[in-house]
Amino acid sequence: MRILLAACALTALATPAIAQHQHQHQHGAGDAAHAAHGPAQHAMATALASPNRAEDRARDAWRHPAETLAFFQVEPGMTVVDYMPAGGWYTRVLVPYLGPQGRYVGLTPDPAAADSERFANYFGGLPDAFAEAAPGWNLSGAPVALHASQDIPEEMQGTADRVLVFREMHNLLRSGVIYTELTRIRALLADDGMLGIVQHRAKADAPADYTLGANGYLRQDDVIALVEAHGFELVDTSEINANPADTADHEGGVWQLPPSWSGKKPDLENVGESDRMTLLFRKR
Repeated sequence: MRILLAACALTALATPAIAQHQHQHQHGAGDAAHAAHGPAQHAMATALASPNRAEDRARDAWRHPAETLAFFQVEPGMTVVDYMPAGGWYTRVLVPYLGPQGRYVGLTPDPAAADSERFANYFGGLPDAFAEAAPGWNLSGAPVALHASQDIPEEMQGTADRVLVFREMHNLLRSGVIYTELTRIRALLADDGMLGIVQHRAKADAPADYTLGANGYLRQDDVIALVEAHGFELVDTSEINANPADTADHEGGVWQLPPSWSGKKPDLENVGESDRMTLLFRKR
């Protein structure tokens, strides 16, 4: 399925609370301020301050959009693929931030690659859900398109500067689509393109049966190994989205924490959102 959305139907986006997390380098990538200078810094501040994000802003303190996109070296004018944009939380940041010279592409998984009817139906409904919701966000900036991965136009192959996957790796793993989707993501990226991942992080010694995707938490070493096995090399890691208060072992998984907050457990009330890994890979 291919859906094109006029950017003018979609208007602009806010300065988040900037947490002071230590930035851990592994392979010498630029620091987290790489994209946060001059015009890029102004574009980000404008995007994040938009009234369109009134309901989103409470999550900024946990998701650190400015710092995260800077770490991923996302700059205005780029072509950026937002994998499984869901309710559009990052769409409302990226479209105005990338600007009219940029390009925003939402990408959803191939239902035929899923190993269950449940996930096939879920993935199949994502494009229409996004297309129905997006006009109400009143965004302007980068042109917006949405594609299911099986319908990526040939002319798009090898053109993306960045592909970003926010808190969805567990869904790729537990649905069985991870090989198909990482292979297609790699094909989308330009030769110097990079893949940025934010994912709920299990403890390094978490038992395997807790980290197969159904609880939302994955071990960082496992995610790195999976992605590298699909034609990428790790460039850098960051603790931007770390939350040491999260024990990452909740019965019922990550959904016991905000924003899902499904269990309403008093002992989790002050934990905040999940502990998250933030990883940057380069296509190889």
